[in-house]
Amino acid sequence: MPVALSIQSLKKTYANQLEALKGIDLYVEQGDFFALLGSNGAGKTTAIGIICGLLNKTSGDVEVLGLNQDTHANEIKRLIGLMPQEFNFNPFEPIEEILINQAGYHGITRSDARDQAKVLLIKMQLWGKRFDMAKSLSGGMKRRLMLARALIHQPKILILDEPTAGVDVEIRRSMWSYLKELNAQGMTIILTTHYLEEAELLCRNIAILDDGLVIEQTSMKKLLSKVDQQVLILESLEPLPKDIVSNNFSYERLDNYSLQVVIESKSNITDVLQTLAKQGVSIEHVRSAQNRLETLFLCLTKKKS
Repeated sequence: MPVALSIQSLKKTYANQLEALKGIDLYVEQGDFFALLGSNGAGKTTAIGIICGLLNKTSGDVEVLGLNQDTHANEIKRLIGLMPQEFNFNPFEPIEEILINQAGYHGITRSDARDQAKVLLIKMQLWGKRFDMAKSLSGGMKRRLMLARALIHQPKILILDEPTAGVDVEIRRSMWSYLKELNAQGMTIILTTHYLEEAELLCRNIAILDDGLVIEQTSMKKLLSKVDQQVLILESLEPLPKDIVSNNFSYERLDNYSLQVVIESKSNITDVLQTLAKQGVSIEHVRSAQNRLETLFLCLTKKKS
């Protein structure tokens, strides 16, 4: 597959001698939905800043769609749409003008920008508020405005830094749906998030940063296959029997209707349900008690309590 982003031996040392990046290699294929994860201070924001041309690197190479950042910085800015974590628009500017002015930075005519702004604002369910000042928007609306602004110049690569932070579940899921749609249309998306279920749901490949180093880069499927156990909540409509034989799983009774079970890699949920069914226990609902990616993330970054 063609490479959307290629980073080799990238280092960044700040003036205070903080080594934010210690020589990372990173590759993202075109059309991928890629998770870049790491704890606070791991180097994610620094890496994004360098990729987008907002920060100067100390050393190393960055190529975006085959263009070297040292010699094609302006072209690369046109190819990337960035949705930062912090709100950084003028709160006293109408939201339609925010999009039109952003498009102007990329050389798009006001007429074309207005047409594209209409498409995006309708998609974000903000068209009816196009003349409102940005400060009047709710937190969820501001997030959607930030996404629209990142897309106004129709970039090839979309970088999302905590895109759903602070929004409610309904808005988060609608944004997930739209991001999946964009990716299906061929857009390369790079996501950083603290909602690890978000990364597990959306992303096909993943890199984990820790203390300025890439400690893992693989497919999401391969990474999750390293989980050696699952913790699930099983719920029944009928009261559970007093004694349950559990030779292929361990369990804890949460109440008269629900169990928390731990399933090792040698077993699966089907085995557990069959074992329970033989004892007259009919399970109506199964849900995860833990996020598999979170378990691995904590283990890999050595922060597991």
